Amino acid sequence: MLAPAGLVFLIFFAIPFLVMATMSLLSANPLVQPNAEFTLRHYERMADDIYYYEVLWQTLRLGLLTTVLSLLLGYPLAFVLARMRSATGRTLVLMAVIAPMVMGLVVRTFAWLGMFSNRGLINTALQWLGLATEPVPFLGSEGAVVVALCHIYVPFMILTLTGVIARIDPRLEEAARGLGATKVGAFLQVTLPLSAPGILAGCLLVFALAISAYVTPIVIGNYEIQTLPMLIFQQVNSSFNLGFAAALGVVLLVVALVLVFAYGRAMQRAARGAM
Repeated sequence: MLAPAGLVFLIFFAIPFLVMATMSLLSANPLVQPNAEFTLRHYERMADDIYYYEVLWQTLRLGLLTTVLSLLLGYPLAFVLARMRSATGRTLVLMAVIAPMVMGLVVRTFAWLGMFSNRGLINTALQWLGLATEPVPFLGSEGAVVVALCHIYVPFMILTLTGVIARIDPRLEEAARGLGATKVGAFLQVTLPLSAPGILAGCLLVFALAISAYVTPIVIGNYEIQTLPMLIFQQVNSSFNLGFAAALGVVLLVVALVLVFAYGRAMQRAARGAM
């Protein structure tokens, strides 16, 4: 029964990753130059230039800020959605959460481009209210990229958290309050710890999506914010350096795999603590 899933994993993940990892260790494309040799020069190039460390940190920082903001925005809505008693109201809220996901990523990104431009809605409102005399340069700023990424990925956080919170028995909070805990204290001591698996899963998902984003950082960042996916595209499309692009891809994938491993360890500790 595991054969179909294993075949899909092999074809769409294992083989492409092995090809990418092999390309990162070759001096040239073996299809063009059959005498290509194994080398570590692509990784040495990254290790010797501080620029690539800065790009890696920029990528991780965008992912971290997007994850934190998505959690702060998504948890309250997920909690309300999970505890909502009205089936009609729950359906309407769920539709509102899913609705942005129906539109394409490019459409949503260019919508934010119109919002953040010098003559966009935000700058026009600020000038009309007298809060700014000149257009605020939102495009090219890290904050604008984070806001746009949150709009795209916060539904993933909400949907992940809703299922976990919905499985928490509300009577546990009632029991805590019956023992003297306040409403806030019952939430902090009962609901929040029990929803930790959903928080970890949602944060892992959003972070992995954010660090691999390409369209939003390049459009909203206005080419002023460099990330690893942008460098990979430049190496393939402009420099035609497939080996170095593959090395950058391996680094990005290793970061994601480390996060998955850390999540697995955290879940194991949480499970042992609950026993």
